[in-house]
Amino acid sequence: MGCKTKPNTKLHVLPFRRSESMPLPKCLYALLLSHHFSAATAAAAASAAARLPKLPNVPPRYKSEAISQAQQVLTDYLHATRCLSFPSAEHISRNSPFSLANLIKQIKFSTPSFSNRFERFLRYHPINEFEFFFESIGIHYSQVRDFLPPDKYFFSEDPTLLDVASLLSGFGFPWNMIGKLYEEENSIFSESSEVLKARLTRLKKCGFSNHSVVGMCLAFPHLLLLEGEPGSDTADLLVDLKRVLVDFNLENCVEGNVDAWYGVCKKVRVFYDLGCKKGKVGELMGRKKDIFLECSEEVLLQKSNYFHKFGVRMEDVGLLLLQSPEVLNLDLETPEISALGLLKHFGLNAKELEVVSERYPHVMGKNRMANLPHLVRALDLHQWFFTKIKNEHKLLANYVISDFDEGIAKEFSEGLERIQSTTTPIHTMGKLDFMHRIGFGENPLTLMCLSQLHGRSSELQKRFDILLSTGIEFSRLCSMIRMKPKILNQSPEFLEAKVSFLSEEMKSSLEYLNTFPSFLCFNLENRIMPRYRFYVWLKEKKGLHFESYSIATMIATSEKTFVARVSGIHPAAPKHWFERFSYRKYLGTWRHL
Repeated sequence: MGCKTKPNTKLHVLPFRRSESMPLPKCLYALLLSHHFSAATAAAAASAAARLPKLPNVPPRYKSEAISQAQQVLTDYLHATRCLSFPSAEHISRNSPFSLANLIKQIKFSTPSFSNRFERFLRYHPINEFEFFFESIGIHYSQVRDFLPPDKYFFSEDPTLLDVASLLSGFGFPWNMIGKLYEEENSIFSESSEVLKARLTRLKKCGFSNHSVVGMCLAFPHLLLLEGEPGSDTADLLVDLKRVLVDFNLENCVEGNVDAWYGVCKKVRVFYDLGCKKGKVGELMGRKKDIFLECSEEVLLQKSNYFHKFGVRMEDVGLLLLQSPEVLNLDLETPEISALGLLKHFGLNAKELEVVSERYPHVMGKNRMANLPHLVRALDLHQWFFTKIKNEHKLLANYVISDFDEGIAKEFSEGLERIQSTTTPIHTMGKLDFMHRIGFGENPLTLMCLSQLHGRSSELQKRFDILLSTGIEFSRLCSMIRMKPKILNQSPEFLEAKVSFLSEEMKSSLEYLNTFPSFLCFNLENRIMPRYRFYVWLKEKKGLHFESYSIATMIATSEKTFVARVSGIHPAAPKHWFERFSYRKYLGTWRHL
């Protein structure tokens, strides 16, 4: 990285030759850069400027001036003293506000002499150039230290990083987005500039423009890392991208800047993240290209999360959105729905509706469309329902609320009025929202369960989720809550430990909880474990058989009844119970101490 005198070189090669550069006029340089960016990028830069770090040593009215002067001095320092190309030096100084602010804080501010003082400071206090570099390429300042190379401070010690960043910037990658590549595939920055240049050229030869190549690589950084041999994951991805962007002429439908192409490619990636197979969906994506032009990434993610709540494979969700993009325009949040009315609309006959309402009374009544996925999971009809949406998506679009019981609705409404008159209506309504989210409808049974629940909505959700994670089916868990709401009044750790003990040590199926959900309400250390282990001890004794005793009989009886029952099994059993197993033995020992 030796310093060279500035040669008289033509302007069009200057921005990309670090060792042979000289400053461009600012107006021309700005024009050159603006070719790659959209208004969105400019807005992002303005937003970043509005979030400048605090400078306690600089009066507020001089803050912008101080930063501007410091950036100019740092640019000159990196370019003239450290021999970086002018574009690289300016990129680094303009895009590292927090690193720059840390330097400004160390200098006494005065309007006429600040630039000179800052310049003198840099002369005697060399900076860690990698710290400024990583912040400038878009890595959040709080994470920069995690990326700093050990015992290296100057680009001259490891020029590869800057060489790769300069090459990418010269090709059209926004400097402050290059960090996305580094965070996901940092090995890109170990490659030689020649290798990367060849890969970028190869991508262009596939028919892609500069802007589309940049967008593709920002969304799929491994494109810069692999050669893409036939049959590889990269090759299949390129087949799909070429089909969508080139063969279906998406190139002519997208605004010619990096931001637009990055947005399109991020939306393409959403479908691969959902599990769609690379090399298999390019044709379908191309035919449904309006998704990538008209639908935002945020809407795609919201709708994919919504349909994934049906408990189906992510890949099936991705195919639904591609095959029936009309569902992306549906309001799946605010409309009211009726459980029976919706099931009738989707094809259940009168007899089937009767069976469902008798088996799942806690789901009946009104709810919101936002809770539909969990409503049908609570009914154990989610697979059937999702298949109906895939085959006839208009069923969901054409639904209008109907067939709800006016009597149940009135009784529920009266219950809501009573809640509003309590001292903690907001807290109680939060718990009610949780009940609706897991599929409970607007019915008296829901209100009865609600009255027995303790904790905030978020706490109840966490307990529910931990039970789901143990392997209990969604619909069965909801039925268990209907039978014994108090199972949700315990900490997640205790719930998980009880289910683990039931399945691993007691060797019992989780289905047993369907008939005895109260098992989860008993104390594991003081009731469940000692009683079960005592029965195991008795069973190991020759001639003692008591298969007729169920887990419920073993756990749920009072201490007096339990002792009487085991004395009937063996006269000496109570003595062994109190001496070796009963929690009262340990309680007595503690009191004695």
